[in-house]
Amino acid sequence: MRKIYISACLLGALLLTNCHDELDKTNPNFVTTENYFKTAGELQLATNSIYSVIASNNLVAREWFFTHVLRSPDYASGGAQLEAPRAQILNGGTTPDNGLLNAIWSNLYIVIHRANTVIANASNVTDNATLRDATVAEAQFLRAWAYYELVNFFGAVPLYTEPVAAVDAFKPRTAVADIYKLIEADLKAAQTGLPATRSGDNLGRVTSGAATFLLGKSYMQQGVAMYPQAKTELTKLVGRYSLVSNYSDNFREETEYNAESIWEVGFQGRSDNGYNWGAEGNGATAARASVRNQEINPISWRNLIPSNEYLNEFETTAKGSPKTDPRLDYSVYFPVKGDKLASAADLGIGITGDQFGPASNRQDMTEALQGGAGTSIINGTPIKVSWEKYTNLYKSAEGFQPAGINTRVMRYAEVLLLLAEIENEQGNQTAALGYLNQLRNRPSVMMPTYPNALYPASTKEQVFAAIRHENQVERGGEEGRDFDVFRWLKQGKIANPFKTYTFNPARDFVLPIPQDEISRNPQLGSGGIDRQNPNY
Repeated sequence: MRKIYISACLLGALLLTNCHDELDKTNPNFVTTENYFKTAGELQLATNSIYSVIASNNLVAREWFFTHVLRSPDYASGGAQLEAPRAQILNGGTTPDNGLLNAIWSNLYIVIHRANTVIANASNVTDNATLRDATVAEAQFLRAWAYYELVNFFGAVPLYTEPVAAVDAFKPRTAVADIYKLIEADLKAAQTGLPATRSGDNLGRVTSGAATFLLGKSYMQQGVAMYPQAKTELTKLVGRYSLVSNYSDNFREETEYNAESIWEVGFQGRSDNGYNWGAEGNGATAARASVRNQEINPISWRNLIPSNEYLNEFETTAKGSPKTDPRLDYSVYFPVKGDKLASAADLGIGITGDQFGPASNRQDMTEALQGGAGTSIINGTPIKVSWEKYTNLYKSAEGFQPAGINTRVMRYAEVLLLLAEIENEQGNQTAALGYLNQLRNRPSVMMPTYPNALYPASTKEQVFAAIRHENQVERGGEEGRDFDVFRWLKQGKIANPFKTYTFNPARDFVLPIPQDEISRNPQLGSGGIDRQNPNY
C-alpha cells in the first residue's frame, strides 16, 4: 500500500507539472462575484443574506441580546444555571476569551463583509436601477448598524469598506471618530435611498425612518456637543410614528410591525418547537425562532431575572404615588400564593399575582413553578419574580419553547426619551416634560404627569432625574438601554448603577477586544491604537 501511495503522489506531481495551464481555470458553473452580480434581483438576494446573519443565534436571536442586557442594570442572575461566560459579563469580570464577545464581533463583521460585497458590486447591475439603488441603501444602513454596535461595545475597531479579498488583508483599529464618520455617511445615504414604509413580504426590511433614528442616536452617543444634530434628525420622526395604546403590544407576536415600531428583526416560531442553534439556522427557508423567551421564561431556563434596581424604580402606591405604574405589571410576572392570595399585594404595590397560559388552560404563576434560585427584594420584602416582557406565556404554558416574537430594535418611545434628554440639555425643560408625558399618557399607562410630588421639575437636574426614571420604567430590559446608561456615566450625570461589581471608568466603558481577533490579526495594533483596550 505504501508503494501505491507514493506512486499516486508522483503521478499527481507529474500531472500538475505538465498540465498546469489546463488546471488553472475557473469552473464556469461555479458562482463567483464576477459572474453573479448581474441583476438587481441577485443583488437583493445578497442583501437578504445580511438579514440572515442579523437574525442568527450569534446576533439578535441570542448572543447580541445577551451581550446588551448583561451590561444593563436591569438584569440579575436567575441562579447558578447562568452559564459562566454570561455571568462573567453580568459581574463585570469579562475577559478577552469570552465566547459571547467573539460571537458578536465575528458576526457583526460578517454583516459588514456582506454589505460591502453588495455595495461594491452594485455598479455591475443595470437591469433595474431603482431596485439596485434601494438595495445599496439597505446595505449601507446595515453596515452602519453593525459599526454602531461595534464602536459602542468595543470602542476603536478595524474599519473595512471593501470586501476582503485575501486571507491576510487585515486592518488596524480605527479611531472612534472615524468609525462614526462612516456611520454618518452611510446613514445619510440610506435616508435618501430607502423607502419610508414597508409592507407585505418586505416587513422587517429597514426604512428611511430607521436610518434617521440611528443617525440621531449616533450623534447622541458622541456627546452633548452633537445633541443639536441629533435633535434635527429625531424631530423628523415626530408624527411619522406614534405610541400604541397597549404597552404590551410592543412585545407580543400578534402586534408586530405596529405604529410604534421603527425597525424590528423578525422571528417565527417553529412547528417542531426547535431552535436554530447554528450560525445561520437550519437552511435558507427554515423558520427562524428567537431563544429569548426560553432564556428568561420563568417556567423554563429563567437564566436572567429583573434586577432589584429595576423593580424598585417603579412608582408604586407604597411610595406615595396615587397608583402603581402599570408597566411594572406588564413587564414582570408576580407569583400567586396560598388560596389565590396575590403575593404582590403583600408588598403594598397594588398588583395581584399573575396567571399564564392559553385561555383554555390558565394557570397560577407560583414561586414553586419558577426555575432557578434567584429571588428579588421589592420594598424590602423577598419575592420570586420573573420577566414577562418578551415571553410568550401570555398564550402558552410550554416549558421549552423558543418563540416567534420579533425583537423591536427601535421603537418610537425611545425617540421621545431621546428628544426629552436633548431639550433638557438645551434648557427647554417644558418641552422635555412634554415628551415624557406622552409616554405616561399612553392609555394603558396613564401615570400622573410630570412634574408631580415624586418627581418635581424645577431644575435641569430634577428633569433629568425624571428622564432617567422614565427611560428605565419604559424601556427596562430592552437592548440599547445599556448604551444610554454608559453615555450618562461618561457625562457624569449618574452614579454607578451596577450592583454586581464595582464599575471601573478606566476599563468598563468598553468590552475587551476578543482574543481570537488579537491572535489572528497581526495589524490590529499597527495604526497607533493598542490592540487591546486598557486594563484588560
